[in-house]
Amino acid sequence: MQKIKNYINGELVEPISKSYLDNVNPSTGEVYSQIPDSDKEDVEIAVQSAKAAFKSWSETSITDRAKVMNRIADLIDKNHEKLAMAESVDNGKPLKLAKKVDIPRAAANMRFYATGIEHFASESHQPNTEYINYTTRTPIGVAGCISPWNLPLYLFTWKIAPAIAAGNTVVAKPSEITPMTAFLFSELCIEAGLPAGVLNIVHGLGAKAGQAIIEHKDVPVISFTGGTSTGKSIAATAAPMFKKLSLELGGKNPNVIFADCDFDKAVKTSVTSSFANQGQICLCGSRIMVERSIYEKFVSAFVKEVKNLKVADPLTDEAKVGAVVSEPHMNKVMSYIELAKKEGGEVLIGGSRINVDGRCENGYFIAPTVITNLSHDCRTNQEEIFGPVVTIMPFDTEEEVIEFANSTAYGLAATIWTENLKRAHRVAHNIKSGIIWVNCWLVRDLRTPFGGMKQSGVGREGGWEALRFFTEPKNICIALK
Repeated sequence: MQKIKNYINGELVEPISKSYLDNVNPSTGEVYSQIPDSDKEDVEIAVQSAKAAFKSWSETSITDRAKVMNRIADLIDKNHEKLAMAESVDNGKPLKLAKKVDIPRAAANMRFYATGIEHFASESHQPNTEYINYTTRTPIGVAGCISPWNLPLYLFTWKIAPAIAAGNTVVAKPSEITPMTAFLFSELCIEAGLPAGVLNIVHGLGAKAGQAIIEHKDVPVISFTGGTSTGKSIAATAAPMFKKLSLELGGKNPNVIFADCDFDKAVKTSVTSSFANQGQICLCGSRIMVERSIYEKFVSAFVKEVKNLKVADPLTDEAKVGAVVSEPHMNKVMSYIELAKKEGGEVLIGGSRINVDGRCENGYFIAPTVITNLSHDCRTNQEEIFGPVVTIMPFDTEEEVIEFANSTAYGLAATIWTENLKRAHRVAHNIKSGIIWVNCWLVRDLRTPFGGMKQSGVGREGGWEALRFFTEPKNICIALK
């Protein structure tokens, strides 16, 4: 059985304790590899390695940083099939999805910031002929980057790329649930010639390895993507230490359908935005709100489309929906379906675990589930489920649906379907979310700021926002006379 290793100071190494955790394939329910059960000792070595590498890497020219990052991107492309297979096996998602989205985006992240750092500029201000102010932006030091399990390599590189492009060194922890592509990525970094200590990857549990990174005095900047409750815990540790924090947290995203929408496109895209990656994307539209005049028509058409989503072995071409990431997560999602029923919800389709024959007979599969007849403020419509479960509810007025949309503690993303341009602007302006899509979903331009309002996070990632986050601004004022 394969044993994953930590990547510290340019080498693949075992954990100090020699202890390992089982890594389960969610499609089969079987242990197929083991990951280091790292602790403070491993993190300490990783941080010291990153500190030792910082001076040299921060003084490396941006051109040379870009070159090694582009080599890593090229190696991701070269190993596309291998990485996609690893992602599908580790996460349970359809192989086709990993090939189309996850792995290409990981390469794009590296290339985007390799190029972006060469165009990153600061400003100067000259109020008169006597003084000039200019701003420098310098790397901060050792960055702690902690990524989630739903888009493992995609979001892992989304943090690492801007951090190292800006001249920082990194101690990173991927999710212990989906560690495989981070391990393969460390092999690619070695092959690409990334200098030792620039990136260190410590595998293990959040409570041990993750917490050790967060509380380490020599890690002044933390970037985390994951659940809101974990984000609160991280902030409680890091804020009193005055660490720089970026927290991309949960969502309970509204998908607003007005009667004047492009109906067929709204239905088909809404099915995708509900169940892509088994609903395990923080941007999925889990609360669908439909103008009452087309409500019955929309529900009927939506359910008809959902019936065509094949739940199957994620390695097969027929799979539209794969396994959820773990047995505990499956049980959590199923508990919310039961909660919805207790709250008076009507399950129109799905609502049960699916048995997939063959090698996946013990896998963690849930049927795409559509629930109606729930109030906008019930627990099912307020709490993040993060699975293949959506609710559909009617609304009567623009004011009412804005109230529904803004009623949760979250504010990550929203989707609006209307052909009325004035309404699109008006509603987008009034919904409290960091990202709004109008007549589309998950269209991502890497130059744009990414992040949420309220309990969906603190700060923004993407584009210049990420490079600003991983640098420290300094104003220098020079007297000219």
